Amino acid sequence: MGKYGKKIAAPVVVVVILALYNISIGWILFIAGIPLPVKIPGIVITSISTVLFVAVLAGRIREIRSGVEDDLGKY
Repeated sequence: MGKYGKKIAAPVVVVVILALYNISIGWILFIAGIPLPVKIPGIVITSISTVLFVAVLAGRIREIRSGVEDDLGKY
């Protein structure tokens, strides 16, 4: 699993669960009989938040690999 495998596994699992949840909400909005002015912002918001989840995950993985595992220990 590698040097950082266990430390990276939890954030990856959380992001996968949240991304699947967002994608399912977007899919429900897409296929539901909701008016288009409500559909489009809902799908855009779920898409943007999913992309942001992945971006935050990438940043967290970089932090873990650089040795900054717990920022709260500084305070």
